[in-house]
Amino acid sequence: MRQFLRQVLRSVADSARDVAPIVAVVAFFELVVLQQPVPNLGRILYGAVLVVLGLAVFIRGLELALFPLGESMADGFVRKGSLAWLLVFAFGLGFGTTVAEPALIAIADEAAAVAAQAGALENSEEARAGYALGLRLTVALSVGAAIVIGVIRILKGWPIQYFIIAGYVLVVGMTGMAPKEIVGIAYDSGGVTTSTVTVPLVTALGVGLASGIRGRNPLVDGFGLIAFASLTPMIFVMAYGMLR
Repeated sequence: MRQFLRQVLRSVADSARDVAPIVAVVAFFELVVLQQPVPNLGRILYGAVLVVLGLAVFIRGLELALFPLGESMADGFVRKGSLAWLLVFAFGLGFGTTVAEPALIAIADEAAAVAAQAGALENSEEARAGYALGLRLTVALSVGAAIVIGVIRILKGWPIQYFIIAGYVLVVGMTGMAPKEIVGIAYDSGGVTTSTVTVPLVTALGVGLASGIRGRNPLVDGFGLIAFASLTPMIFVMAYGMLR
């Protein structure tokens, strides 16, 4: 019990240290540059405490559950030797974590509301919900496909740079052809997919695979799946906008 409490306190201290620079920057500009008192100081301090505690609990949860789970499942698939099931799992992991990603849900809802206000679609709750769902599913499919490609790359030992260069060349080419209203959303979609839910599990999958395959280096081959997960949503969302 004492060891557990020490670990919790260490996590809280680490989170407080990570949040401290943000607090310092905000306080400096609020008090020195703007020279005005902090509004609702009590509420802000309460929120800062919640952020520190939330970060500490979240990071501890990653260490105890998500990272070991992803690595153990990857190792299990390597031992089982079933490529088909490994690829199905990779796609399901990418799709499922992305659909549940809070940042993607928020940006999809916001994009639907802005599109309705701009007259790009009917300004009704049903139309907005359909647009947001279509955007979320498109991004989730793209991440699922990206993880499958990344897993195949790890298995084959192919260099990652060629995939990334080719992908961004395609992104640049599609940017000139896609509707201008969708380009910004597509670029943002590549960022929001790599957030709190997706990153830990996908990273653990890549490291676990590279660790379990002879001749693969976890440092060289295990990382890079997140780069695919950031790239493919831009391609898929611009294609979604061109086909709508």
